[in-house]
Amino acid sequence: MNARTPDGRLPSAYLTPGTSSFAAFLAAQSPDLLPANRPIGTSERALEVPHGTTIVAATYPGGVVMAGDRRATMGNVIAQRDIEKVFPADEFSCVGIAGTAGIAVELVRLFQVELEHYEKIEGTPLSLEGKANRLASLIRGNLALAMQGLVAVPLFAGWDLGAAWGRIFSYDATGGKYEEHDFHAVGSGSFFARGSLKKLYRDDLTVDDAIAVCVHALYDAADDDSATGGPDMTRRIFPVVAVVSPDGYRRVADADLATTVENVVSGRFERPGGPNAPISD
Repeated sequence: MNARTPDGRLPSAYLTPGTSSFAAFLAAQSPDLLPANRPIGTSERALEVPHGTTIVAATYPGGVVMAGDRRATMGNVIAQRDIEKVFPADEFSCVGIAGTAGIAVELVRLFQVELEHYEKIEGTPLSLEGKANRLASLIRGNLALAMQGLVAVPLFAGWDLGAAWGRIFSYDATGGKYEEHDFHAVGSGSFFARGSLKKLYRDDLTVDDAIAVCVHALYDAADDDSATGGPDMTRRIFPVVAVVSPDGYRRVADADLATTVENVVSGRFERPGGPNAPISD
Protein backbone atom coordinates (compact mmCIF):
# COMPACT_ATOMS: atom_id res chain seq x y z
CA MET A 1 0.00 0.00 0.00
CA ASN A 2 1.55 3.31 -1.09
CA ALA A 3 0.09 5.82 1.35
CA ARG A 4 2.43 8.76 0.73
CA THR A 5 1.45 11.93 -1.05
CA PRO A 6 3.36 13.05 -4.21
CA ASP A 7 5.72 15.15 -2.05
CA GLY A 8 6.66 12.08 0.01
CA ARG A 9 4.67 12.89 3.13
CA LEU A 10 2.14 10.71 4.89
CA PRO A 11 -1.51 11.82 4.65
CA SER A 12 -2.93 13.53 7.71
CA ALA A 13 -5.05 10.47 8.55
CA TYR A 14 -1.85 8.57 9.37
CA LEU A 15 -0.71 11.26 11.81
CA THR A 16 -4.03 11.96 13.55
CA PRO A 17 -4.83 10.10 16.81
CA GLY A 18 -7.84 7.86 16.30
CA THR A 19 -9.06 4.33 16.78
CA SER A 20 -6.92 1.68 18.46
CA SER A 21 -8.27 -0.86 15.96
CA PHE A 22 -5.94 -1.46 13.03
CA ALA A 23 -8.71 -3.24 11.12
CA ALA A 24 -10.99 -0.19 11.48
CA PHE A 25 -8.19 2.11 10.29
CA LEU A 26 -7.50 -0.17 7.31
CA ALA A 27 -11.22 -0.27 6.46
CA ALA A 28 -11.28 3.54 6.37
CA GLN A 29 -8.03 4.07 4.41
CA SER A 30 -7.63 1.00 2.17
CA PRO A 31 -10.72 -1.23 2.48
CA ASP A 32 -9.62 -3.24 -0.57
CA LEU A 33 -6.80 -4.75 1.51
CA LEU A 34 -9.16 -6.45 3.95
CA PRO A 35 -9.55 -10.20 3.29
CA ALA A 36 -13.33 -9.98 2.96
CA ASN A 37 -13.08 -7.33 0.24
CA ARG A 38 -10.82 -9.26 -2.12
CA PRO A 39 -12.59 -10.01 -5.43
CA ILE A 40 -12.69 -13.73 -6.21
CA GLY A 41 -14.79 -13.76 -9.37
CA THR A 42 -17.54 -16.24 -10.12
CA SER A 43 -17.49 -19.80 -11.36
CA GLU A 44 -20.01 -22.56 -11.84
CA ARG A 45 -17.47 -25.01 -10.41
CA ALA A 46 -16.60 -25.18 -6.74
CA LEU A 47 -13.35 -23.35 -6.09
CA GLU A 48 -10.69 -25.89 -5.18
CA VAL A 49 -8.37 -24.43 -2.56
CA PRO A 50 -6.41 -26.00 0.31
CA HIS A 51 -8.36 -26.57 3.51
CA GLY A 52 -6.97 -26.98 7.00
CA THR A 53 -8.61 -29.61 9.13
CA THR A 54 -8.42 -30.50 12.83
CA ILE A 55 -7.43 -28.31 15.80
CA VAL A 56 -7.78 -29.39 19.45
CA ALA A 57 -7.27 -27.56 22.74
CA ALA A 58 -7.37 -28.58 26.39
CA THR A 59 -6.87 -26.67 29.62
CA TYR A 60 -4.82 -27.81 32.59
CA PRO A 61 -4.38 -26.12 35.99
CA GLY A 62 -1.38 -24.08 34.76
CA GLY A 63 -2.58 -23.02 31.32
CA VAL A 64 -3.90 -24.34 28.01
CA VAL A 65 -2.52 -26.58 25.25
CA MET A 66 -3.48 -26.27 21.57
CA ALA A 67 -2.48 -28.72 18.84
CA GLY A 68 -3.14 -29.05 15.13
CA ASP A 69 -2.45 -31.76 12.58
CA ARG A 70 -0.25 -30.91 9.59
CA ARG A 71 -2.42 -31.95 6.63
CA ALA A 72 -4.14 -29.61 4.16
CA THR A 73 -6.53 -31.11 1.64
CA MET A 74 -7.93 -29.96 -1.70
CA GLY A 75 -10.90 -32.14 -2.48
CA ASN A 76 -9.64 -35.73 -2.25
CA VAL A 77 -6.01 -34.66 -2.75
CA ILE A 78 -3.46 -33.98 0.00
CA ALA A 79 -2.40 -30.42 -0.84
CA GLN A 80 0.30 -30.15 1.85
CA ARG A 81 1.66 -32.55 4.46
CA ASP A 82 3.34 -30.09 6.81
CA ILE A 83 1.13 -27.01 6.94
CA GLU A 84 1.24 -24.85 10.07
CA LYS A 85 -2.18 -24.40 11.69
CA VAL A 86 -1.39 -23.12 15.18
CA PHE A 87 0.02 -19.59 15.60
CA PRO A 88 0.79 -17.21 18.46
CA ALA A 89 -1.76 -14.40 18.53
CA ASP A 90 0.33 -12.45 21.03
CA GLU A 91 2.44 -13.21 24.10
CA PHE A 92 -0.40 -14.86 26.06
CA SER A 93 -2.71 -16.34 23.42
CA CYS A 94 -2.76 -18.59 20.39
CA VAL A 95 -5.07 -19.32 17.49
CA GLY A 96 -5.56 -22.45 15.40
CA ILE A 97 -7.11 -22.43 11.94
CA ALA A 98 -9.61 -24.70 10.23
CA GLY A 99 -11.37 -24.16 6.93
CA THR A 100 -10.07 -22.36 3.84
CA ALA A 101 -6.36 -22.15 4.53
CA GLY A 102 -5.51 -18.98 2.60
CA ILE A 103 -8.35 -16.95 4.11
CA ALA A 104 -7.66 -18.30 7.60
CA VAL A 105 -3.93 -17.53 7.53
CA GLU A 106 -4.58 -14.00 6.28
CA LEU A 107 -7.19 -13.52 9.00
CA VAL A 108 -4.69 -14.67 11.64
CA ARG A 109 -2.04 -12.25 10.36
CA LEU A 110 -4.52 -9.38 10.52
CA PHE A 111 -5.49 -10.47 14.04
CA GLN A 112 -1.83 -10.49 15.14
CA VAL A 113 -1.32 -6.95 13.76
CA GLU A 114 -4.57 -5.83 15.38
CA LEU A 115 -3.43 -6.96 18.84
CA GLU A 116 0.05 -5.44 18.40
CA HIS A 117 -1.46 -2.17 17.14
CA TYR A 118 -3.84 -1.97 20.11
CA GLU A 119 -1.02 -2.51 22.61
CA LYS A 120 1.13 0.18 20.99
CA ILE A 121 -1.70 2.73 20.89
CA GLU A 122 -3.18 2.04 24.33
CA GLY A 123 0.04 1.11 26.13
CA THR A 124 -1.48 -2.05 27.55
CA PRO A 125 -2.49 -5.42 26.10
CA LEU A 126 -6.11 -6.13 25.31
CA SER A 127 -7.82 -8.45 27.79
CA LEU A 128 -8.31 -12.07 26.74
CA GLU A 129 -12.05 -11.47 26.46
CA GLY A 130 -11.35 -8.42 24.31
CA LYS A 131 -9.05 -10.44 22.06
CA ALA A 132 -11.75 -13.07 21.63
CA ASN A 133 -14.27 -10.36 20.74
CA ARG A 134 -11.92 -8.79 18.17
CA LEU A 135 -11.39 -12.14 16.48
CA ALA A 136 -15.16 -12.61 16.34
CA SER A 137 -15.46 -9.26 14.56
CA LEU A 138 -12.82 -10.24 11.99
CA ILE A 139 -14.58 -13.54 11.31
CA ARG A 140 -17.88 -11.69 10.86
CA GLY A 141 -16.17 -9.52 8.26
CA ASN A 142 -15.52 -12.67 6.21
CA LEU A 143 -19.21 -13.62 6.09
CA ALA A 144 -19.63 -12.70 2.41
CA LEU A 145 -16.86 -15.10 1.40
CA ALA A 146 -18.12 -17.72 3.85
CA MET A 147 -21.48 -17.63 2.04
CA GLN A 148 -19.54 -18.57 -1.12
CA GLY A 149 -17.96 -21.54 0.60
CA LEU A 150 -14.68 -19.93 1.70
CA VAL A 151 -15.23 -20.49 5.39
CA ALA A 152 -12.50 -19.84 7.97
CA VAL A 153 -13.33 -20.86 11.54
CA PRO A 154 -10.47 -20.59 14.07
CA LEU A 155 -10.10 -21.83 17.62
CA PHE A 156 -8.72 -19.28 20.09
CA ALA A 157 -7.14 -19.94 23.49
CA GLY A 158 -4.97 -18.14 25.98
CA TRP A 159 -3.99 -17.39 29.54
CA ASP A 160 -6.32 -14.89 31.23
CA LEU A 161 -4.00 -12.60 33.22
CA GLY A 162 -6.87 -11.25 35.33
CA ALA A 163 -8.62 -14.52 36.16
CA ALA A 164 -5.35 -16.53 36.18
CA TRP A 165 -6.52 -19.53 34.20
CA GLY A 166 -6.53 -20.86 30.65
CA ARG A 167 -9.60 -20.26 28.50
CA ILE A 168 -10.80 -21.56 25.12
CA PHE A 169 -13.12 -19.83 22.63
CA SER A 170 -14.76 -21.29 19.53
CA TYR A 171 -16.60 -19.49 16.71
CA ASP A 172 -19.09 -20.06 13.94
CA ALA A 173 -18.93 -18.67 10.40
CA THR A 174 -21.04 -15.63 11.35
CA GLY A 175 -18.60 -14.55 14.07
CA GLY A 176 -20.57 -16.03 16.94
CA LYS A 177 -18.25 -16.52 19.93
CA TYR A 178 -18.62 -19.34 22.44
CA GLU A 179 -16.48 -20.03 25.48
CA GLU A 180 -15.65 -23.71 25.83
CA HIS A 181 -14.85 -25.41 29.11
CA ASP A 182 -11.97 -27.83 29.63
CA PHE A 183 -11.45 -28.82 25.97
CA HIS A 184 -12.71 -28.36 22.42
CA ALA A 185 -11.96 -29.29 18.80
CA VAL A 186 -12.78 -27.76 15.40
CA GLY A 187 -12.38 -28.94 11.83
CA SER A 188 -13.39 -31.98 9.82
CA GLY A 189 -12.06 -34.43 12.40
CA SER A 190 -13.45 -32.55 15.39
CA PHE A 191 -16.23 -35.04 16.15
CA PHE A 192 -13.74 -37.86 16.61
CA ALA A 193 -11.19 -35.66 18.39
CA ARG A 194 -13.81 -34.37 20.81
CA GLY A 195 -14.83 -37.91 21.70
CA SER A 196 -11.21 -38.76 22.44
CA LEU A 197 -10.80 -35.61 24.56
CA LYS A 198 -13.97 -36.41 26.47
CA LYS A 199 -12.61 -39.88 27.24
CA LEU A 200 -9.12 -38.86 28.35
CA TYR A 201 -9.54 -35.40 29.89
CA ARG A 202 -9.11 -34.89 33.65
CA ASP A 203 -9.14 -31.74 35.77
CA ASP A 204 -5.71 -32.51 37.24
CA LEU A 205 -3.70 -32.95 34.04
CA THR A 206 -0.09 -31.84 34.04
CA VAL A 207 1.17 -29.95 31.00
CA ASP A 208 2.80 -33.13 29.67
CA ASP A 209 -0.44 -35.06 30.22
CA ALA A 210 -2.43 -32.36 28.39
CA ILE A 211 -0.01 -32.53 25.44
CA ALA A 212 -0.37 -36.33 25.32
CA VAL A 213 -4.17 -36.07 25.46
CA CYS A 214 -4.18 -33.63 22.52
CA VAL A 215 -1.85 -35.88 20.48
CA HIS A 216 -4.15 -38.85 21.19
CA ALA A 217 -7.16 -36.78 20.08
CA LEU A 218 -5.49 -35.87 16.77
CA TYR A 219 -4.51 -39.52 16.25
CA ASP A 220 -8.13 -40.59 16.80
CA ALA A 221 -9.32 -37.89 14.39
CA ALA A 222 -6.87 -39.08 11.74
CA ASP A 223 -8.01 -42.67 12.32
CA ASP A 224 -11.57 -41.84 11.20
CA ASP A 225 -11.25 -38.67 9.11
CA SER A 226 -9.23 -38.88 5.90
CA ALA A 227 -8.69 -35.10 5.82
CA THR A 228 -6.80 -35.18 9.14
CA GLY A 229 -3.16 -36.25 9.04
CA GLY A 230 -1.71 -38.46 11.74
CA PRO A 231 1.94 -38.35 12.85
CA ASP A 232 4.22 -39.11 9.89
CA MET A 233 6.99 -41.15 11.47
CA THR A 234 8.83 -41.65 8.17
CA ARG A 235 9.10 -37.92 7.39
CA ARG A 236 9.17 -36.96 11.10
CA ILE A 237 6.21 -34.65 10.66
CA PHE A 238 4.53 -34.19 14.04
CA PRO A 239 1.54 -32.08 15.11
CA VAL A 240 2.11 -28.43 15.94
CA VAL A 241 1.65 -28.15 19.71
CA ALA A 242 1.59 -24.85 21.62
CA VAL A 243 1.39 -24.19 25.35
CA VAL A 244 0.16 -20.90 26.83
CA SER A 245 0.83 -20.37 30.54
CA PRO A 246 1.67 -17.49 32.91
CA ASP A 247 5.12 -17.58 31.28
CA GLY A 248 3.57 -16.82 27.88
CA TYR A 249 3.29 -18.66 24.58
CA ARG A 250 5.72 -21.37 23.59
CA ARG A 251 5.70 -23.88 20.78
CA VAL A 252 6.75 -27.38 21.82
CA ALA A 253 9.84 -28.27 19.78
CA ASP A 254 9.63 -31.37 17.60
CA ALA A 255 12.61 -32.83 19.45
CA ASP A 256 10.69 -32.54 22.74
CA LEU A 257 7.43 -33.75 21.20
CA ALA A 258 9.00 -36.80 19.54
CA THR A 259 8.94 -38.97 22.68
CA THR A 260 5.25 -38.26 23.30
CA VAL A 261 4.33 -38.98 19.68
CA GLU A 262 6.37 -42.19 19.63
CA ASN A 263 4.70 -43.36 22.86
CA VAL A 264 1.25 -42.66 21.40
CA VAL A 265 2.03 -44.49 18.15
CA SER A 266 3.65 -47.48 19.86
CA GLY A 267 0.74 -47.73 22.27
CA ARG A 268 -1.62 -48.09 19.32
CA PHE A 269 0.12 -51.33 18.36
CA GLU A 270 -1.17 -52.76 21.63
CA ARG A 271 -4.55 -50.98 21.62
CA PRO A 272 -5.50 -49.55 18.19
CA GLY A 273 -8.44 -47.76 19.77
CA GLY A 274 -6.28 -45.89 22.23
CA PRO A 275 -5.89 -46.07 26.01
CA ASN A 276 -8.79 -46.91 28.29
CA ALA A 277 -10.43 -44.01 30.06
CA PRO A 278 -10.11 -44.12 33.85
CA ILE A 279 -13.41 -45.05 35.55
CA SER A 280 -14.01 -43.77 39.05
CA ASP A 281 -16.31 -45.46 41.54
